[in-house]
Amino acid sequence: NLKRKLSVSLRVSVQMARAASEYDPYMVLGVGRSASQAEVKRAYKNLAKEWHPDKNKDPKAEDMFIKVSKSYEILSNEERRSNFDRYGQMEENQPLGQSQHQGFRGFHNSFYFDESFFHFPRSRDFADSKYLLHHAGFNSDVLPDSHKRPYLIKVTSEWCFACIHIEPVWKETVLELEPLGVGIGIVDLGYERRLAHQLGAHRAPSIIGLVNGRVTFFHQAVVREHLRQFIEDLLPHKLVERITDNNYLAFLESWRVENKPSVLLFDQVPVVPLLYKLTAFAFRDYVRLGFVDQGDAHNTRLLRQFNINTYAPTMLLFKEDTEHPVDIIQARGMKRQIMDEFVSNNKFLQVPRLVNQQLFDELCPVKQFHRRRKYCVLLITGEDPAFLPGSKAFLDFASVNRKDVLRFAYVYQRQQNHQNIQTLTRVRLPICASSDSRRSHAGKVMYRSVSGGWNGSEEDKYRLHEQLELLQKDPTYLSSDATLPELNNEMAPIFIIQWMNAAYDYIVQMYDDLLYSNWREMMPILSLIFSALFILFGTVIIQAFSSREEMYIQFKAFPAPSLSVIGPRSRPPKKDFVEVTELTDITYISNLVKLRPGHINVVLVLTGASKNALLRKFAKEVFSFSGTQTLHFSFLNGDKHRHWMPSLLRSTSESLPSEGQSDDEEGEESPDYAGHVLALNGHKKYFCLFRPVFTGEDPNDSSEDGTGPKRGSSRATSIEVHHKLDRLGLWMERLMEGTLPRLQVPAWPPLGETTASFTES
Repeated sequence: NLKRKLSVSLRVSVQMARAASEYDPYMVLGVGRSASQAEVKRAYKNLAKEWHPDKNKDPKAEDMFIKVSKSYEILSNEERRSNFDRYGQMEENQPLGQSQHQGFRGFHNSFYFDESFFHFPRSRDFADSKYLLHHAGFNSDVLPDSHKRPYLIKVTSEWCFACIHIEPVWKETVLELEPLGVGIGIVDLGYERRLAHQLGAHRAPSIIGLVNGRVTFFHQAVVREHLRQFIEDLLPHKLVERITDNNYLAFLESWRVENKPSVLLFDQVPVVPLLYKLTAFAFRDYVRLGFVDQGDAHNTRLLRQFNINTYAPTMLLFKEDTEHPVDIIQARGMKRQIMDEFVSNNKFLQVPRLVNQQLFDELCPVKQFHRRRKYCVLLITGEDPAFLPGSKAFLDFASVNRKDVLRFAYVYQRQQNHQNIQTLTRVRLPICASSDSRRSHAGKVMYRSVSGGWNGSEEDKYRLHEQLELLQKDPTYLSSDATLPELNNEMAPIFIIQWMNAAYDYIVQMYDDLLYSNWREMMPILSLIFSALFILFGTVIIQAFSSREEMYIQFKAFPAPSLSVIGPRSRPPKKDFVEVTELTDITYISNLVKLRPGHINVVLVLTGASKNALLRKFAKEVFSFSGTQTLHFSFLNGDKHRHWMPSLLRSTSESLPSEGQSDDEEGEESPDYAGHVLALNGHKKYFCLFRPVFTGEDPNDSSEDGTGPKRGSSRATSIEVHHKLDRLGLWMERLMEGTLPRLQVPAWPPLGETTASFTES
C-alpha cells in the first residue's frame, strides 16, 4: 500500500511538472521572446476576440481563452516574464488550462488519497481562512448584509486543480474589490455541503455573486476585468444619476419628495467609478448620489457656481438649502472609509419627514441611559399650501437650535392616519401642535403637547425654546404617554410594482439556470415544467373525451311573440340564453335532493334521439321565465336512467292509471317518457307534471293545457318530436300562478347507486 501511494503521488507530481513545462505563453500568444509590450498587447486583443466563449462556439474556446488571458498576465508583468524567461516556470509552478486538469479531476474522483498517512498540510492558503463561510453565519450575517453591499463568493474544495488555476486571479480581484466595499466569501464544498446546496453550487470551482439576497453565478472566463464587471452588473441600475447644468437644480430640489439629502460627486472620469456605485448602494435608503463629469463641457456653470477644484475628486452634501452645501470633502485618493464616514454623519435632513418605522427608530431610538437619551420634537402638519409657512418656520427653528440631544421631525397627519398619533396633540389651531417625546419599549412614548399650537410666530418659537430648556433640565417634564402603532411606509412601491419586480427576477433566474446550469441543477425546473404541461394537456384530453352531456349547456332562445307574456311573479331574462344542466349522479343531490327552500327545478325528460330537438324547443318555451331566480332548468336522459320516471310515478300518493303497469305488462316495452316536463320542489317533496302533446295521427286527442293523461307517443317521428312541447308555455304560466296540481312523494327515488343513501335519508 505504501509503495502504491508513493507511486501515485510521484505520478501526479510528474504530470503537473510536465504540464507546467509544456506551457509556453509566447507560443500561446504567437509572439517571440523579444516582443515588445505593444506587440504582446496587440496579439492578446486579436486572440481574445477570436477565442471569446460568447463568440466562438468551439468546445475548446473557453480553455483557449483562459490560456490567452493568463499568458497576457504573465508577459505583461515584467517580474513574471523575467521569471519565466529564466526558469521556464510560472508563479507557484501551477499548470494552466482546464483541459490539462480534466485528467487530474477524473483521477481524483476515482481514487482516495489518505492525507493523514502522508501528513499533508491543507492545500488552502492561510489567508483564505478569514473568508470561510459557514451555514449559520451566512444566514445570520452575510445574507442580511447583502442588502448593503454585494458579495463575491468562491466555491472550492480540496484536490481541485482547477481551483488552483484560478487562485492568482482570485487573489488579485480580492485585493482590488475588498477595499471598495465588496464582501468576500469562500465556501468549502466538502465541509459546507448544506450551505453549498442552499447556494445551488454543486461543483468546484464556482464563483457566485450575492446582492439583496439573490444568488447569481459567474459564467465567463475567470479574468479580473470580468469579475469586476460581474460585480458592477449585479448592482441595481440608476444608483448614481448623471448631473449636468440642465438638471442639477431638479436633483437638489428632490429632497421634498424623496425625503433624503443629496450628494454631488465631482470627478474627471467620463464613467461613474465602481467605488461611487458601491457607496450609493450602501446608503441608497438615506441619500441620493449624483455624478458630475468635470471634463464635460455641459458642466461649466455647475463647477463655477460651487468653485470646484478640478484637480481632486470632491463631494458636496446638500439638505434643505439647495444653494449652500452643509458639508464638503475633497481628497486626491478618495477612499471608501472616507466616503462612508462623510455620508454617515449626514444621513438625515435637518427636519426629516417620518415616512416609515425604520426612520422613526433611528431618529428617536429607544431610551437606554439618561446621558444618551434623545428627545424628538415632532410637528404634526399637513400637505396643503396653507401649512408651508409654519413648516418653514419650524425648519428655521431647528437650524438654529442644533443640539445632539434634540431631533426635529415632522409627519403628515393624513399619511399616518392613526388614532394614537392624533392623541399626541390637542389641536385647536389649523396647524398641529408640536410635541416632545421620548420612547420606551413596546411602542410607548412619553410626550408633552405645546400649548397654543404652532403658527411659526416669534412667540411660538420663544415658547417652544423655553419648554425645551425645561425638558433638558427635568426629564419628568414629559407628563403624558401613548402607545404608537407602527408607522405606514409611505415610500413602499405599490403591489403591482412589487409583483412585476419579483416576476422579472424570477424570469431572469430561470433564464440564467436554463442557459448555464448542468442537468443536475436543471432537473427541478424541468420537472416543474413537464408536470405543468402534463396537467394542462391531460385536462384538455379528458375534457375532449368526456361526455358533452355533463357540461353546462347554453341555448340561445328567441321566444315567439305569442309566448312573450311573462307570469305575474316572473322577471325579464337578464341573458339571451337559457342555462340547462344535465341531472347526473353528481348533480342530482345539489339540483334536487338538497335544493334550497322555495326553489323549483324544471326538468325535461328526453332520449338520445330526441335530445337536440327537444332542448331547442324547451329553451324557447321557458326563455320568458329564465329571469326568475327561484327557477332552475335541467334535463334527464331517459336512456341512461330508464327506471327513474316509473319509480317516481309509482311513489306518488294518487294513482296514475295511464302510467301504471300491471304485472302481466312488465315484460313489455316501457312507455316513452320523452317530452315529459316535471317541476320538482326538492324541499317540500312534490312535483307538477307536464305530459307532452300527442304527435300521432289524431292531433285532437290532447288536453288543452297538457296536464291530462295522454297515449304513448312512440309513433312520433323525428320531424314532429319538437311539437310535444307546444303547450309548455301555458303550463309554465300556470306553474308560476300556483294553479297546477301537486303530486306528493315520500322520498325522491335514487338516480343511481351514489345517490341512494342521500334520497333514503
